[in-house]
Amino acid sequence: MKNALADSTSPYLLQHAENPVHWKPWTPAALERAHREDRPIFLSVGYSACHWCHVMAHESFENDSIAAILNEHFVNIKVDREERPDLDAVYMSAVQLLTGRGGWPMSVFLTPSLEPFFAGTYWPPEQRGGMPGFPQVLHAVIDAWRNRREQVTKQAGEITATLSQSLVAAAAEGACQPTSCSSRRRTRSAGCSIATTVALVPHRNSPTRWTCGCCSARPNEAAASMTSKWPPIR
Repeated sequence: MKNALADSTSPYLLQHAENPVHWKPWTPAALERAHREDRPIFLSVGYSACHWCHVMAHESFENDSIAAILNEHFVNIKVDREERPDLDAVYMSAVQLLTGRGGWPMSVFLTPSLEPFFAGTYWPPEQRGGMPGFPQVLHAVIDAWRNRREQVTKQAGEITATLSQSLVAAAAEGACQPTSCSSRRRTRSAGCSIATTVALVPHRNSPTRWTCGCCSARPNEAAASMTSKWPPIR
């Protein structure tokens, strides 16, 4: 049986349309479900030519027992980084902040308010090479969400604040020198010097439209307004 990715036009998302994981694309309905059911979001970001994305898909996302854990406890959202470079850029900055490195597949756990509280990249299906198994990671996140919610939300808020400060600092220093911007195309500015981190910020009133913090205003104006643009959409 196909999941909600079956209607996607993204080749990467279509590759996951028959996973037993109940994947959803990044849509207002999926985000609202996380709020309504008070579930954390498991955000998985990759692209069609990514080797380790395919490895994790085969090992974990096609695994019925792992899929059952994901489906019971999370709202599972799959994103193509080539289709949504804005989401990729912002949440990759969280991965780098939490782990000291980045890469794909990008695996981020979010509160229903879209604040990241735990993140990584590839996890094997069982403990291997010093890495925990993906089910072990999932159970740890589930336990934290159930039994240490206050700690989780505090950590998510601290991570979000740090990311927001990075945006403000970059804008205040004029770090971005964009040559073009099109929020309609949802692409990153070609000349943005922080394009690999957090050049784009969420548009507060639309879950599917993000604006460039660098391009939407001059650096000093952006610095004054960026803090109100995180966390992403409610």
